[in-house]
Amino acid sequence: MAPSSAGYVTALTAAALATVGFLGYQAYATTPAHLTKARTNGTPAVTTPQSPGGGRNAALLPPGSGTGARVVYSLRGHRVWLVGLGDKVIRTFEVTPGNIAPAPGVYAVTSRSNAVTGSDGTPIEHVVRFTDVDGVAIGFSAAVRDAAPADSTTTTVRTGGIRESRADGDVMWTFATIGATVAVIP
Repeated sequence: MAPSSAGYVTALTAAALATVGFLGYQAYATTPAHLTKARTNGTPAVTTPQSPGGGRNAALLPPGSGTGARVVYSLRGHRVWLVGLGDKVIRTFEVTPGNIAPAPGVYAVTSRSNAVTGSDGTPIEHVVRFTDVDGVAIGFSAAVRDAAPADSTTTTVRTGGIRESRADGDVMWTFATIGATVAVIP
């Protein structure tokens, strides 16, 4: 009796997930110690401050942001770098963070949604989540119709969305699949 096509799909899916998991582990294992998510009493520890990579040299990848294919997010610089193999920057762009920020460290993309409503009520698309802080999901997203994000300094709603333009969101959606590495730097 010949195996069913569903069996082949299941086997290929399992192999793909195993490969992504292995590559994520490999990226994590080669990340500098000051970027790993060490915890002491439940609080992330960071040992070395990093340059946000802003200013005239914003396109330059900040040193010490890890190795391998990854998303690098600068908390202070409000900037993202999509990094391919060989530390080649594929794209860099500015983002607008919510009012809840992730701790510096190395994460993996845990879930994605094509289109949802953000916690601030804004329709968003291409949501790429990588952690949560006190029950608030943290991830990248683009506002539909490039709606301006709410001013996170005046809202009482807790928001973990890191907003990007729709064009940047399209590239992030393609690049940051489940298991992809996200390095958050100060």
